[in-house]
Amino acid sequence: MIGWRARLGFLLPPGNPTVEPEVIAMAPSGVSVHFQRMVARGTPGAHAGQSERNRMMLENIDASIEMLALVKPDVIALAHTATSYGLGRDGEAGLVAHLQRQTGIRVVTAFGSVVKALQRLGVSRLALGAPYSAETTLQGKAHLETCGFHVVSFDNLKGVANIYDETAERAYRLARSVDVEDAEAVFLSGTGMPTIAVLEALEQDIGKPVLSSNAAMMWHALRAAGVRTPVAGYGRLLTLA
Repeated sequence: MIGWRARLGFLLPPGNPTVEPEVIAMAPSGVSVHFQRMVARGTPGAHAGQSERNRMMLENIDASIEMLALVKPDVIALAHTATSYGLGRDGEAGLVAHLQRQTGIRVVTAFGSVVKALQRLGVSRLALGAPYSAETTLQGKAHLETCGFHVVSFDNLKGVANIYDETAERAYRLARSVDVEDAEAVFLSGTGMPTIAVLEALEQDIGKPVLSSNAAMMWHALRAAGVRTPVAGYGRLLTLA
């Protein structure tokens, strides 16, 4: 990999406008990032039809990841947290194993990255905020608890017409609304909701770690590729080895 310390690949859902600029912003010098869209029909980012779109992405994921693997990244990240919620713990593990066999490349998921990040931060009790429907948010809560975490507070963002139209300001208010004294950290789920611009301010305001799907995914992908450069400005997690 002449000239690059690491090459990272990100497999994105169709229509998500958030992952690329957030990942590019967080990438340290010498790390190249590459993107491939998965295939799904319907209105990207809408609550209605989300389960069907998730299923279509999984049905076509082999062809999608094959295209991304052509750039030979060190790590491929599945940049869609809700996919893991629908699959459950065993289903997610099975998907990762299948994709790694197919490509010969290390594969991580956005949700798996959150698990690693919470473990690195020493967090067992957390607050969860998500831009999803109430049903999908409950799936996320259940998935976190299956992985050994205690979700002491949770809520879904109200008034969402389309996840991809949401703003970092709304993400900030969601984090503040779900934070409770018992929570050791706040997790903002969803790769499509802008978050990284407010993570640092949130941590300063509430005095505890705040992480998002995109921040956790970037941290995990970098570490999995052997890059341990601290990245400042996006919360405590990105500064940790």
